[in-house]
Amino acid sequence: PWQRGSNENTNGLLRQYIPKGSDLSIYSQDELDAIALSLNTRPRARLNYESPLVVYTQHIALLQHPTDTVN
Repeated sequence: PWQRGSNENTNGLLRQYIPKGSDLSIYSQDELDAIALSLNTRPRARLNYESPLVVYTQHIALLQHPTDTVN
């Protein structure tokens, strides 16, 4: 089935760690958390070469302090 390009890209990044069709129960929670951290700290062109974690943190800061400017 058709997916958005960003989904396909993320799936491709995930496949670097976990092959398609793998049984996720063979991975420990620590292993899955490490993979998630690796993906969330990887810079993305779509995010102006920031990581998803940085962009998320900036947005949360803006929500908590809407009058402040976060760069």
